[in-house]
Amino acid sequence: MAGGSFGPTGVAKERAEQYQGKVTSYVIIACLVAAIGGSIFGYDIGVSGGVTSMDEFLEEFFHTVYEKKKHAHESNYCKYDNQGLAAFTSSLYLAGLVSTLVASPITRNYGRRASIVCGGISFLLGAALNAGAVNLAMLLAGRILLGVGIGFGNQAVPLYLSEVAPTHLRGGLNMMFQLATTLGIFTANMVNFGTQKLKPWGWRLSLGLAAFPALLMTLGGYFLPETPNSLVERGLTERGRRVLVKLRGTENVDAELQDMVDASELANSIKHPFRNILQRRHRPQLVMAIFMPMFQILTGINSILFYAPVLFQTMGFGGNASLYSSALTGAVLVLSTLVSIALVDKLGRRALLISGGLQMIICQVIVAVILGVKFGDNQELSKGYSMVVVIFICLFVIAFGWSWGPLGWTIPSEIFPLETRSAGQSITVAVNLLFTFIIAQAFLALLCAFKFGIFLFFAGWVSVMTIFVYFLLPETKGVPIEEMSLLWKKHWFWKKVLPAATNLQVEESNNEANSSV
Repeated sequence: MAGGSFGPTGVAKERAEQYQGKVTSYVIIACLVAAIGGSIFGYDIGVSGGVTSMDEFLEEFFHTVYEKKKHAHESNYCKYDNQGLAAFTSSLYLAGLVSTLVASPITRNYGRRASIVCGGISFLLGAALNAGAVNLAMLLAGRILLGVGIGFGNQAVPLYLSEVAPTHLRGGLNMMFQLATTLGIFTANMVNFGTQKLKPWGWRLSLGLAAFPALLMTLGGYFLPETPNSLVERGLTERGRRVLVKLRGTENVDAELQDMVDASELANSIKHPFRNILQRRHRPQLVMAIFMPMFQILTGINSILFYAPVLFQTMGFGGNASLYSSALTGAVLVLSTLVSIALVDKLGRRALLISGGLQMIICQVIVAVILGVKFGDNQELSKGYSMVVVIFICLFVIAFGWSWGPLGWTIPSEIFPLETRSAGQSITVAVNLLFTFIIAQAFLALLCAFKFGIFLFFAGWVSVMTIFVYFLLPETKGVPIEEMSLLWKKHWFWKKVLPAATNLQVEESNNEANSSV
């Protein structure tokens, strides 16, 4: 019914020029509090690599890896290759993948706040289990609970930010999630740098401190206002209007509210959003929901952030030097995300993605060449070449931080119509976590098999995704979230994919709107 010519049609008229409002303190506080959800994701990414390079942790839970690490004759690239150790990192992301699909109906039927609170509570429990773990089973159980928390948080927080932010600043405010993620990574790196000196229990403190951002996320979710889009979708239109007035700082919110009402009429006629999202009229958004998060992981960034201490130790850096180098990469990621926040609503999404992609390709090729020529199985890099490798890895991280890092989350969260938005975000998060799981589980084995070629492997994927963006991603800068569906009908490729009846219907509605002005 939703795909035909009967029933609600959703947003078919462009009212963007009628939107009014300003950036209020209410919006800023809501976005800052909600974005804390990203910090739990980032903290875990950062803390995992540091903990898995600590001898006390390895000796207690992964004795085989500990013994292998001590053997000087072991291949530099293969000394950490252990599926059990990889499972410690990757089990969280498999749990997150499953839980984000469960989170979708909760986010849709009970609101964005409900999923944020559920995610925070689950992460709190997981952090407690990990900190007190006495065996591998307890350790993995804690990781699974952390994964459930991340699944709920990553599903709801980007949606919350996209719906609360005013149109002209949506990109920058949505990136608060990625900024919080990068701050979480940096914080974890600094915590690891300190706790690795606290033998033999420093690793417990590193894992247990994940409870702090989880507590902030839980309390923040409880006190945050619900998004007006969610309230209108659940039939609470007047309450949604009051929240929208507070967010925009003006009583004149009729145009934006009407877009939400139109979108909610269609949303409420859809009983099976996951089935509906497969329809041809949602094909462009579905393609982006699958490929944007997949490409984000295939940049290779998570491999560097997960295993930065392990990777730098593999290259011959000492234990302290490797943690220091990984802390440096975390710091430059934070700074580059701030650059992206400043530029995304001025330069647009496409410019940042393409320029970032080109820089990442160059950096990965240079690192691969240095390691291929100067670094063998039983060698260490000279101090000079080690510095060059760190510099180019930092340049790679900077490029990711202003492009695929934040935009891999921002774009999918802003392109879906209300009726499939929660389902679409679930697909985005599920794909992200699926590929995060695959790369986390396979990276140590890939490093052993490909050696320096691992960087060329990821450079090849960055080349593919840069071409994808150039030809298939339209610019979403400045387009209201409830009018995003109209954008695809103007794109040179996607207008050929969309059903002709839908295009004609929208054109007729726009003609009626123009004639009435």
